[in-house]
Amino acid sequence: MTLDENMPLEEVMRRWPATIRVFLNYRMHCIGCPISCLHTARDAAREHGVELDRFLADLRNAAGTGPTPPRGPGAVFRNAEA
Repeated sequence: MTLDENMPLEEVMRRWPATIRVFLNYRMHCIGCPISCLHTARDAAREHGVELDRFLADLRNAAGTGPTPPRGPGAVFRNAEA
């Protein structure tokens, strides 16, 4: 399963505990927050004024899920290491 920007934060942290460090590094107090079961990574980035793409990349890196290829017709995915 790939870490998705629409996943509830509680699920992200439960599934990939290493992501907790990312939340702490961004000074987000999402760990143990009662609305973490409702808020998504997209919500957290917006609420904390963080760039979503960078935040997701850090979460995915910590989770070991890597980048997610773009979706849709004509989408092109280029590996950053290529």
